[in-house]
Amino acid sequence: MQSTHARTDALNIARPVSELVPKASLWETLAVMGDVFLPTIAKGVIIRRPAILALAERFDLDRRAIRRMQRLRNKYGTGPLMIDLFGRRLVLLFDPAHVHRVLAETPAPFATSTLEKRAALAHFEPKNVLLSQGQDRVERRRFHEQVLDTDRAVHRLVERFVQVVADETRRMRQEFRRGGVLTWDIFSSAWSRIVRRVVFGDAASEDHEISAAMARLRSAGNWAFLRPQRVDLREQLFDRIRRYLARAERGSLMQRAAEIYIPGQVAPEQQIPQWLFAFDGAAMATFRSLALLGSHPEAARRARDEAASHNSKGTDSLPFLRSTVLESIRLWPTSPLILRETLADTTWESGVVPAHSGIVIYAPFFHRDDESLPYANRFSPELWADEDSVHQWPLIPFSEGPAVCPGRHLVVLISTAVLAGLLEEGGIRLLPPARITSGRPLPATANHFRLRFSLEPGA
Repeated sequence: MQSTHARTDALNIARPVSELVPKASLWETLAVMGDVFLPTIAKGVIIRRPAILALAERFDLDRRAIRRMQRLRNKYGTGPLMIDLFGRRLVLLFDPAHVHRVLAETPAPFATSTLEKRAALAHFEPKNVLLSQGQDRVERRRFHEQVLDTDRAVHRLVERFVQVVADETRRMRQEFRRGGVLTWDIFSSAWSRIVRRVVFGDAASEDHEISAAMARLRSAGNWAFLRPQRVDLREQLFDRIRRYLARAERGSLMQRAAEIYIPGQVAPEQQIPQWLFAFDGAAMATFRSLALLGSHPEAARRARDEAASHNSKGTDSLPFLRSTVLESIRLWPTSPLILRETLADTTWESGVVPAHSGIVIYAPFFHRDDESLPYANRFSPELWADEDSVHQWPLIPFSEGPAVCPGRHLVVLISTAVLAGLLEEGGIRLLPPARITSGRPLPATANHFRLRFSLEPGA
């Protein structure tokens, strides 16, 4: 896949490499702030705010943000484009090659630890790998990769995890049948039990306190610099995690963590909250996947057939459901802002980006750029049949490069298994007032809080 926008070679040749990359005007800066940054932040970067998300869906604010990025790209070409926000220097990327470069050259010179991330994530994981550099980052990243089996397509504990999912989806479907409608509250409650059992073991199945503590700390994280850190609550969360780690129940990620050597600087109790955070995004993606299937009859039939024939060995037998989950994240990225910080001056075709600049990759722009991608606004699970080809364009549901999400395989495994469990006994139909429909461009914002489903007759 190639961009339809040619490089501005004359500009690149004429501009001395000692000159800074182009800078947006004051009006353009204010427009980016109003159309891209403020709506994204207001919806909740760390934990979603239902009321703001409802407004964003009603007024199609994500579409407005994509249009703003397209206008800037059409004016400035491949960029990058520098903007100055109250003294903070940020750089917007428009060129797929630039996205791949930044993600491939992480953590140096493009560090994952940015001013914005430190302000938000420090509320619940100040020593997390995403905020780390040097040897601390190396050891913490290794911990994540070993526990999450990053180098394996299917986690070694897959059979246990799939059984957990089967238990909870059966329970969810029973509740669904009793009430007649599947809502986000029912789904998210079951999902939380799955996550607690997978991460901590069956003893944590009803540990609502640990989930509530995470939610309160993440809510504070939404405010970043503007809210004081709740140190006592954060320490209570860490103590609770340490107790589960000491118990290391078999068949859980705690078992894997206990089996590996953990150097002192790893601080596992500050790595594990990131898994709980990431699984929350996976819940949104899975519920939206169900909406895609519930509104596209042919895809729904294919998914039901696949679910009915799957086995408990993992998700190798669920390629269509897997593609549906990835497509859901493409259409509605759960991490819309991918941020990096330059550790040194970096040179680009159009000039220099100084050290200590924030690099901004706005994922919805690349995923839904209808000026470049014919499938931008439609459900196209066939894209994911060849993921190497997909990633030529920056379709990055889990980022990429050295900082790619270490739990991406496990997240997709759990998500597809949940979909299979819900669909294997029959169909599910998306109910109004959802705006997700077949035959029409899909909305740029999908409010998962409002999605509702019914059982199809005979299911």
